[in-house]
Amino acid sequence: MFRISEYMREVKSPTPITPRRQPKGPVVIWNLIRRCNLTCKHCYSISADIDFPGELSTTQVFDVMQDLKSFGVPVLILSGGEPLLRPDIFEVSQCAKAMGFYVGLSTNGTLIDEQNIEQIADVGYDYVGISLDGTRDTHDRFRQKEGAYQASLAAIRLCHRHGIKVGMRFSITRDNAAELSAMLRLMDQEHVDKFYLSHLNYGGRGHRHRKNDASHRISRRAMDLLFEKCWADVESNRSREYVSGNNDADGVYFLHWVRQHFPERYDHLQQKLEQWGGNSSGVNIANIDNLGNVHPDTFWWNYNLGNVKERAFSKIWTDTSDPIMAGLKSRPRPLRGRCKVCHHQSICGGNTRVRAFQTTGDPWAEDPACYLIDDELGIEPSQYCNDGPVPMDLDKRQIRFAS
Repeated sequence: MFRISEYMREVKSPTPITPRRQPKGPVVIWNLIRRCNLTCKHCYSISADIDFPGELSTTQVFDVMQDLKSFGVPVLILSGGEPLLRPDIFEVSQCAKAMGFYVGLSTNGTLIDEQNIEQIADVGYDYVGISLDGTRDTHDRFRQKEGAYQASLAAIRLCHRHGIKVGMRFSITRDNAAELSAMLRLMDQEHVDKFYLSHLNYGGRGHRHRKNDASHRISRRAMDLLFEKCWADVESNRSREYVSGNNDADGVYFLHWVRQHFPERYDHLQQKLEQWGGNSSGVNIANIDNLGNVHPDTFWWNYNLGNVKERAFSKIWTDTSDPIMAGLKSRPRPLRGRCKVCHHQSICGGNTRVRAFQTTGDPWAEDPACYLIDDELGIEPSQYCNDGPVPMDLDKRQIRFAS
């Protein structure tokens, strides 16, 4: 995740360069349930409105949370499917809060209403993220349910009314990119605390729909718009947050924005961005799915590292005998193509490896969604044009390619 607001504030009011902090444990995005009341086109978990067998019991969830806490995990993002369909969601959430985790709820929002908003408020979630993929017709089409937009918008208003920090999540594709401006206006109108732009990643239904991934030009325009909007907030001392995810090239693109608009801050921001280091899949970001399988992040559902029913998360996460985990945790990563020779690898960390894996079979090939041109990366085509992908000899028992 690229925290745009944080680095925009560095442009306005630079802070000292300090040693890079390394959290003991990763942020864990936990898909507690796969069932969902929607069938969204870009769903990475390919959820449906049915029960999926083998999901963790309440007792198993509590046991895993104890291990996560002992391991130093600071943040739990409770997700699905639709997490509010899990009967024990509030019991699990309250336990997580009592244990001292930062707890976020990732929901489509359609099940938040007057009947449960008090329970949601009583949990004390640190953040509730609600997905909106565009204006009413576009959102309902993406979510494949009429009325989904109005229900999600009502949820945002309920959360705001009850003092819950609420954010909008917008997954950009060619089909909805033109509506980004409208979503930012909606953010203003509804007093939303946080805006998260998600670049399309190639997992689940997102893999099937990768032909609809926003073109590089559209990605650049979207980031320009976010930078402009965020800078206006910083200038006016507004405390809202803007973040982007699933394309760590955003950090490099921001550095070029700084060079253009505030050249005197370029060196400082370069150091800050290198301190961030970009993609942290397999390092500071982890995923546990509904069955207890552990993945390097939420879009690696086709690759299992182990299962928390059989082995503690802390043991799975530190095991670098797995070739993917060994590569993700290495610095620099064993990248190929443009990513290998990119002069800004220390900022983006090689970007999102699962896209390379899904498109080439090689997790270390260049990320096809990097939207910066060679000149911006400081490279010549001759440096990488003969460096084609070489699929890894991975344990086929671990891999379940998305259909």
